[in-house]
Amino acid sequence: GDALHFSSSMTTVQERNQDATLYCGDLDLRVTEAILWELMLQAAPVGLFIDLAPNMTSQNPAIFFFAVNVHIPKDRLTGQHMFYGFVEFRNEDDADYAMKIMNMVKLYGKPLKLNKASRDKKTFDVGANLFVGNLDPDVDEKVLYDTFSAFGTVRNPKIMRDPTTGTSKGYGFVQYDNFESSDAAIEAMNGQYLMNKVITVMYAYKKDSKERHGSQA
Repeated sequence: GDALHFSSSMTTVQERNQDATLYCGDLDLRVTEAILWELMLQAAPVGLFIDLAPNMTSQNPAIFFFAVNVHIPKDRLTGQHMFYGFVEFRNEDDADYAMKIMNMVKLYGKPLKLNKASRDKKTFDVGANLFVGNLDPDVDEKVLYDTFSAFGTVRNPKIMRDPTTGTSKGYGFVQYDNFESSDAAIEAMNGQYLMNKVITVMYAYKKDSKERHGSQA
């Protein structure tokens, strides 16, 4: 059998250290627990392997590495996963480090969306959503994430794309968990160059309305 027993070594959601666990969204159907674990391994600090080498066992090498557990829930009927998974790390610092390095990295052509599993989703409903316009065609989710992370924790950077060709429509959205970050991002980035084009950064929702810039509404 497979040397890496991922699901069998998984604790339940309640037992898992939520602060050290990342939610991985938007997974391609071809992504397996082994593939996700190997990808996360690339984010591990180099010194870690020297520290842990004596403890490695052939039975379960995963347990002693950077990522402690990987779990991708599957549909009981079809056996296919549901486009998301969880990766638990040794501690919160490792999880934060992996999120910085691996968020929006493409796996089978789809940018990985990483968030802390412990974050209460309500904290993201504050409305600190930004519209980013006049984007260069080469700006992807990873560039947006890297650029706007300077101002706070970025959640779900999104480039709007043509559904048939996949090419960028030249605008996207960035979401923060507080208004201090979004205000700072607008102040610093609106009218600035990003990959040779002057970009527009503004709130995505008009005040007292759910209407979004760039939408048909």
